[in-house]
Amino acid sequence: MSVRVLKPGLLTTLQDRGRHGHAAFGVGHAGAMDDVAPRLANALVGNPPNVPVLEITILGPRLEFGRATTIALAGAEMSARAGASDFPMWQAIDVEPGTVLDVGNARRGARAYLAIGHLIAEAVLGSASADVNARLGPALLREGDELRIGEIPSGAVALGGLEWMRKKPAVDDARPPIQAISHSTHWSLDPRPWFDPDTSHPIRLIEGAHFEALDENSRTALFNDEFRIAADSNRVGFRLEGPRLALAAPLELVSEPVAFGTLQLPPGGQPVALMAEHPTIGGYPRIGQIAAIDLPRLAQRRPGDAVRFAPIDLADAQTRYLERERELECLIEAIGERRRR
Repeated sequence: MSVRVLKPGLLTTLQDRGRHGHAAFGVGHAGAMDDVAPRLANALVGNPPNVPVLEITILGPRLEFGRATTIALAGAEMSARAGASDFPMWQAIDVEPGTVLDVGNARRGARAYLAIGHLIAEAVLGSASADVNARLGPALLREGDELRIGEIPSGAVALGGLEWMRKKPAVDDARPPIQAISHSTHWSLDPRPWFDPDTSHPIRLIEGAHFEALDENSRTALFNDEFRIAADSNRVGFRLEGPRLALAAPLELVSEPVAFGTLQLPPGGQPVALMAEHPTIGGYPRIGQIAAIDLPRLAQRRPGDAVRFAPIDLADAQTRYLERERELECLIEAIGERRRR
């Protein structure tokens, strides 16, 4: 045993950066809803960016560690304890065998990501992501489940951007014990550039292929009025309650490819923002596309939270996304250098 699940939490899944290249066969992307926090959590513990992490939604799990390892929690602001100690976020923490980590409620935001040093999971179509709706990949965490930790050997093979082993890893339980909880690093990341739970900040939206098909009042309402995330929202899509939008005239559409962040308009007039487990095609009007830079921010909203849209053009959205990725790569490189000191 490496990590034993004592309590699974509300919705805890294994996620990496998703499945790529299978949409033609109807296989969706899945992967982490917030693609930034898990990369930083992995960097803090010394993992490659695509090592699977635990995506924790609203209420977290209770985990018992059977071996010494390094862990980090990033994303939504969660109450957490390791043994008798408060567990800090955005920092690498060493735990010894027998340590119990109890992740409680999300105080701000919706999803946190727990990176575990050298976590091993089985890849399905190149990814260890759980696609809950399609029942593809690892199942939801359940009480009694066990997760494996192992050193990546020299004979590992690259699969989907991650080093996956051809056989079960050898787990070295003879490592010397360390304190029940100790700071692997004496520094932590500032979450403010990477985690924004403020629901008053607008989500930037590119006009979609069918934006001009909306009637005039709906085009105005989309960018001027407030929506709220409905209770029946999930990893497939966020249903937005608010002003009912309408087309100026009926459209006859065939199903076409859709993406993470596509804003569709079903017949009821309430838009739906497609999320990580979105279908590969859709037949509803595509009235907008959420800018990729704001998808992590939307993923941290919870049912009942407000959503307002602000217009952005495609060129600006692409530029901002590339700038964010460069900053993130520089930070991950700096974390690695600091860990090696």
